[in-house]
Amino acid sequence: MSSITTLEPRIVWEQFDAITQIPRPSKKEGKIIAFLVDFAKRHGLEYRKDAIGNVVICKPATPGFEQRPTVVLQSHMDMVCEKNSDVEFDFEKDAIRPYIDDEWVKAEGTTLGADCGIGMAAALAVLIDPSVEHGPVEALFTVDEETGLTGAFELGEGMLTGKYLINLDSEDEGELFIGCAGGIDTIATFHYHAEEASLNYTFFRVDVSDLLGGHSGDDIDKGRANSNKIVARLLWEGMQSFELKLSYFNGGNLRNAIPREAYAIFGVPTRFAAEFRKRFALFAEDMKAEFHFREPNLRITLNEMPQVDKVLDARTQAGLVYSLVGVPNGVIAMSFAVPGLVETSTNLASVKFVGEESIVVTSSQRSSVESAKTYVMQMVESVFTLAGADVAHSDGYPGWAPNPESRLLDITVKSYERLFSTEPKVRAIHAGLECGLFLEKYPDLEMVSFGPTLRGVHSPDERLEIATVGKFWALLLEVMKNL
Repeated sequence: MSSITTLEPRIVWEQFDAITQIPRPSKKEGKIIAFLVDFAKRHGLEYRKDAIGNVVICKPATPGFEQRPTVVLQSHMDMVCEKNSDVEFDFEKDAIRPYIDDEWVKAEGTTLGADCGIGMAAALAVLIDPSVEHGPVEALFTVDEETGLTGAFELGEGMLTGKYLINLDSEDEGELFIGCAGGIDTIATFHYHAEEASLNYTFFRVDVSDLLGGHSGDDIDKGRANSNKIVARLLWEGMQSFELKLSYFNGGNLRNAIPREAYAIFGVPTRFAAEFRKRFALFAEDMKAEFHFREPNLRITLNEMPQVDKVLDARTQAGLVYSLVGVPNGVIAMSFAVPGLVETSTNLASVKFVGEESIVVTSSQRSSVESAKTYVMQMVESVFTLAGADVAHSDGYPGWAPNPESRLLDITVKSYERLFSTEPKVRAIHAGLECGLFLEKYPDLEMVSFGPTLRGVHSPDERLEIATVGKFWALLLEVMKNL
């Protein structure tokens, strides 16, 4: 056990610590599924598992609460697997290394997995804490939320019987969420022909690193730099003035994370090499000035490389670079219905060479307005189609329309006020939650989402505020007692 098991409420932190020891990348949740099934068996609890791997663990009502309605406590099993480039870590084998840093819990060089591990921990604590008063409980743990909402899409028939669902996947204590954005991914594939690199070229590698990154829903309004965009801007300038030839581009990783790192390998005619270095120095200064208040740790470096054998054909290079520069990225529109809420956004998530003939560019669009989600998807598709790429889309997922008259919301608000003598904020979130998909399968569900405070989610800067975990736990128990 790590030092976090000394924190209060201990029953929650002990469960979270146990979860951090289990590898659980998206689409590779076999070990955490086995952990949950074993948990149910060890504690004599009924469980159900569907074909996709979702698990429901059931606990009977506290004596005297048998006539209360069944409540579903929902969280997802998988975690975003991001690490700093200088950290050796295998997310399929290694345990997360959590530690206490003043008022926060963090992980050594990797994502912490508190998204949504702390929600899982709270649900497990409810299942084993004999002092908790509640009606019948169904704890639902879904697979592959982070990379496709697969568990919610394919939730097995009859897995749930509850009328009320508390989603434990929010990241701001004191805020209750009753709606979320829908989303869709747009994937552009460029097919290229490698050409022999000229011998009279000098080759370089540019690296952009140490950006803040973050969640492409929650953090998209913070104006953070996109590493893919910065590298593409440099390549664009090199193509205009220095006959630049691109050999390789690698940036970002996950569709729902703002990319923090990217690099490219390219060459310019040797006669231009010295002048290009001067231009690069000016470019780097410009980027640091442009993002000074948003990206205080931005690093952009240029290093000479040995001779490279292959470069992209000119047509594909132009299509790739111009589309990466031209495709929209960031906030597209703010909501007129909910002040301060991002309505529509898009994230240029990753650029990857696949094999020796293809380059795959992944982007993610979100909106709380379905027609606007379609429109921003069309914007992105149009840019990549004009650039000569083949474009495909994920199935997408629906948003969750707010229900301000929900009885569950009313009880949750009153519970918060009773506990903390202040009103919680009731709002919608620009990030995607699984709630919209649950509502399609169970249209009579009433839902609310809340959690402790998390920051830096989907990046190695992820951290969980210790003091808010106790408040999160107290609110959860108060709501369940009063439903």
